[in-house]
Amino acid sequence: MVASERIQARRRDIASAWASFAKGDAVDYSVRAQSQDTYEIDVTGCRYAQFYKELGEPELGFLLVCSSDFPFVEGFGPDIKLTRTRTIMQGASHCDFRYRRQKG
Repeated sequence: MVASERIQARRRDIASAWASFAKGDAVDYSVRAQSQDTYEIDVTGCRYAQFYKELGEPELGFLLVCSSDFPFVEGFGPDIKLTRTRTIMQGASHCDFRYRRQKG
């Protein structure tokens, strides 16, 4: 598999993972941008956050759900990095997932 095919396969893998996360209306999200080196998603609705807020335990929800986002992305390869600066679980209006391929 050539490099461009690997990059396309990773982008498909990320898209497929998000489709799985959203099953059963677990999250509402939109793809903001995608290119050879980026895949950007905003989550605007999260039933996980809603559940933990209803329990009065959003901090626990952040630890159990949101904290797994960074180790999870390691499965896409060492050159894929995630930046996320806000989460609904922590009170933001949306979660901002920014995947970037590190060149080098």
